[in-house]
Amino acid sequence: MLSGVKPTGSPHIGNYFGAMRQFVQLQDKFEKVFVFIADYHALNFIKDAELMRENIFNLAVDYLALGLDPKRVIFYQQSKISAHTELAWIFNTLTSLGYLKRAHVYKDAKEKGKENELSIGDFNYPILMASDILLYDADVVPVGKDQKQHLEMTRDIAEKFNSTFKIEIFKLPEPYILSDTEVVPGTDGRKMSKSYGNTIPLFAEKDEIAKTVMKIVTDSEGEIPVNVYNIHKLLLPQEKLDKIYSEHRGQYKFLKEALIEDLENFIAPMREKRKEILQNKEFVYKTLEEGATVARELANKKMVEVRKAIGVCLDTRS
Repeated sequence: MLSGVKPTGSPHIGNYFGAMRQFVQLQDKFEKVFVFIADYHALNFIKDAELMRENIFNLAVDYLALGLDPKRVIFYQQSKISAHTELAWIFNTLTSLGYLKRAHVYKDAKEKGKENELSIGDFNYPILMASDILLYDADVVPVGKDQKQHLEMTRDIAEKFNSTFKIEIFKLPEPYILSDTEVVPGTDGRKMSKSYGNTIPLFAEKDEIAKTVMKIVTDSEGEIPVNVYNIHKLLLPQEKLDKIYSEHRGQYKFLKEALIEDLENFIAPMREKRKEILQNKEFVYKTLEEGATVARELANKKMVEVRKAIGVCLDTRS
């Protein structure tokens, strides 16, 4: 299994329930697991070196705090393995402009009349993603239902290479659909998103949790504060949740305070683990470097096959 995560900022509980939790759980289901920090993909969004370094480090700490085990997972930075961008260029030469215009990112930009503002990096995103995946002979890639197109494009690119050069070098990965990637509601009822300013930080201190929850938008005419309930149901078994909201109908303050306590109970162990990891930064650096060493060896081995296949390797004995 292989998955990449962009280091684009501090995670919130929507990120956790939408994807991060599943990535950590999947490390127990596969014989070999690759998780990489997609920093070159993040370059489409971040143009600040210090912020990029900070985000990369913090994302590594976040995943380690959530339980990603470097003894079972090959955890590394994308930018540490030059084969990613080398293979992406080779795929560029096989992929047409028209094909890339089918990608969601281009279609969305065109619908908004902003296709000419799209960076080449954004437009070319599926190519780099394909190289990220195909370098390591991934069998499966976890995706949400709305992300299936990305993997379909990766499969198309692999097939195009194999057929063009008449050699089966690249395996066709299958999607592993994440079943629990439901939309996590924010404090205003819309999808939880940093762009909406309606998030609950994943590693928040209790006073920050309390401040955020007390600002949750509620309907004063309803017996149950729907936005509070929809967040609360992420944390409790349905039977227990229904009992609380049935017994305390209309008691908005009580229900918000109950949510605060349950969020604190949920977040506190991860928050403390994160603080513990931050006391040993060398462990974080070492983990990423060791992961990159393993990934680089595998990627370089694959690139030897690729270079021979396309004819740039003059000495085919090595």
